[in-house]
Amino acid sequence: MTTMTSSTRPQPGGLVLAGLLLGTFAIAAIGGWVTAPNISGWYAHLAKPSFNPPDWLFGPAWSLLYLLMSVATWLAWRAAPEEDRGSLLALYAGQLAINLLWSILFFGLHMPRMAFADCLLLLFAAVTLTKCCRRYSALAAWLVLPYPLWVAFAAVLNGAIVLLN
Repeated sequence: MTTMTSSTRPQPGGLVLAGLLLGTFAIAAIGGWVTAPNISGWYAHLAKPSFNPPDWLFGPAWSLLYLLMSVATWLAWRAAPEEDRGSLLALYAGQLAINLLWSILFFGLHMPRMAFADCLLLLFAAVTLTKCCRRYSALAAWLVLPYPLWVAFAAVLNGAIVLLN
């Protein structure tokens, strides 16, 4: 009979990283499923500000942000004391839910005003996640920092779309 040594046994940290990546990209896929059918229709007909990026940029930008924030959260989780790990993962899951809600409100339900309010809540959650990551790992804080910066830009963009329409 073969026994697993500690080096061949799956490590919980690796399972957490896999779970974060899988969960994050599953949420991203749902958001994309809601968003994609509306890009060439409803969204294309909205008045947008001059600083609106090209549509093709959003997919790669969000994919990179999702990857960075998953890895950052994992690094913070690894460095956090046991008693803080659950709340860190709950914060991460909560901000992902707020993130998905934005896609549903903006693209799925065509409610840019409600999406703007959600985006402000998402900005608060992204800043909170960044501060939480910083508490445990400087590298995690740097990796997640582009997320609240992009969400701040998204909030400005969403607000401009509300004003223009």
